[in-house]
Amino acid sequence: MRTVCLLAIALTGACGDDGEIDSDEAARRAYLGLDQSIEASIALGFDGFNAASSANIAAQAAPGLVSGTLTITGQVDQGASDNKGMRLLVGMDDYSDGPFTIQYDDEEIEVAITYETADGALPALDMQLKSIPDGTLDGTLEGSYLMTGDIEGEAVLSLTFSGALRPIPGTEDVERVPGTTTVTGTVTSGDGVYMVDLSI
Repeated sequence: MRTVCLLAIALTGACGDDGEIDSDEAARRAYLGLDQSIEASIALGFDGFNAASSANIAAQAAPGLVSGTLTITGQVDQGASDNKGMRLLVGMDDYSDGPFTIQYDDEEIEVAITYETADGALPALDMQLKSIPDGTLDGTLEGSYLMTGDIEGEAVLSLTFSGALRPIPGTEDVERVPGTTTVTGTVTSGDGVYMVDLSI
């Protein structure tokens, strides 16, 4: 099971006089709706890498748990080197992994957010694979996700991650070792910022 440690910058005084959440709490919720898609995006990137017969990978897609589609496109390095890179783009269309429940101000609150990405401004997922097949993974995920639902607006992710690689038995393919990848960085939404620190 994945271990998640998600740290907010400041939640003191999170409710204003009008009862609305503050911007840091909004950024936290904006991220939580995307949380599962981070691991899914990386996994689709590896699917494209392993299936690639040229620099351009075939689009790799997966449905959201409730609605929409997550699609990974882009390019991967070819050749005999055991160090290779991926330069990928993340697309979301009406994407939602469903409502999630948070504990806030001594209450349980259900939050539902749907995400889209803008054509021509897709988030960038870059990965470097070193000492394939049993070496290391380093990468970044940066870009903007548009939100509708209980949070409206834009969530901007700036994440870095690193972990271990392993060969897939019986194949020439490679995969990320589950549980070894640490993801850190920020999510910005409006004036709010949320710190991310998790293992997948």
